[in-house]
Amino acid sequence: MNNEQELKELVKQKYGEIAAQDKDTNQASCCGSGCCSTEVYNIMSEDYSKLEGYNPDADLGLGCGLPTQFAQIKAGDTVIDLGSGAGNDCFVARRETGESGKVIGIDFTPQMIEKARANVEKLGYNNVEFRQGDIESMPVAGNMADVVVSNCVLNLVPNKDTVFSEIYRVLKPGGHFSISDIVLEGELPAALRQAAEMYAGCVAGAIQKEEYLGLIAKNGFSNITLQKEKAVEIPDDILAAYLSAEQINQFKATGGGIQSITVYAEKAGKAACCGPDCCH
Repeated sequence: MNNEQELKELVKQKYGEIAAQDKDTNQASCCGSGCCSTEVYNIMSEDYSKLEGYNPDADLGLGCGLPTQFAQIKAGDTVIDLGSGAGNDCFVARRETGESGKVIGIDFTPQMIEKARANVEKLGYNNVEFRQGDIESMPVAGNMADVVVSNCVLNLVPNKDTVFSEIYRVLKPGGHFSISDIVLEGELPAALRQAAEMYAGCVAGAIQKEEYLGLIAKNGFSNITLQKEKAVEIPDDILAAYLSAEQINQFKATGGGIQSITVYAEKAGKAACCGPDCCH
């Protein structure tokens, strides 16, 4: 599992399957289609239902955080959501931007784009759109977004450095991002790293937390802040599909862990003046 194109096709296939499933029977969390118990679903995903703008038809339980809750979105902002799925974070973001703002969701899975467009049509929003594309080469112009959000998606991308470079490109000077993702502290057992199902499930594609934060700094971002951290445990019934009982005990004894983090960072420069009350 080391060819970038093969990994992308794997993710596209898995998340296409998730999009096609009935929402009420969908047990896919960030941990992928068909590889997770309900316990992982409960651990990985966060409860969106109390956030204003939440739309249950758009919530497929695929996230590992609540980035829009931390994203400091203001009325009139242009927001880009990376890996927008059925539109969950986009609709919450739209509640914050209001009618004067704009929200663009980007996803490279055709079935997700179709589902998201059906959801936005039902809601009647004319300032939310969904574009099919690869977040390593976003189908948007540079310096156009005030805020970028993403929920449990960058861990699925082989070249995370390129994605952070693209985020920097599309943000306006003074813009910022808030991203929830899965990172590691310590090493995963080889059997987990090499399993296709664990890659599509956001675990095997995760990198070390310090490396992740280092890529953000390398691409020119400042004021890098961890807004939230949460430990994620893989249930024994999942581990048992890849590891012996002894290996499971060794893995737990190493102290290495999997974390869900929400990270904030800013693009240098002064945001464009939006009126007499917002510029100083």
